[in-house]
Amino acid sequence: MPKGSMKHRKNKIKRQHSIIKGLGSFLETYISPLAFVESIIPGEINVGKKPGENLKVRYKYSTVSGAKLIARSGTSVQEVFVVTSDPEGLKGVIEDSQRD
Repeated sequence: MPKGSMKHRKNKIKRQHSIIKGLGSFLETYISPLAFVESIIPGEINVGKKPGENLKVRYKYSTVSGAKLIARSGTSVQEVFVVTSDPEGLKGVIEDSQRD
């Protein structure tokens, strides 16, 4: 890994890319404490024109190693990949966290 690289992990979250507003706290509060979650890998941000305010996180689908999530804040969108042994348990946690 090159010196000065942003690649590191904190609370199971890989810090390679920036994270949209509110997503870091969401992941640290709801996802990283789960025993069945091994790793959280946020993807690149697709930046929109409006600043983000209301974070929405949605379970997209299961993958071979876990699950893919989509986070939206304003018009910015970010994929999040979660390595987990229990994608359905993760889906339930995300759905519960998004209820008002």
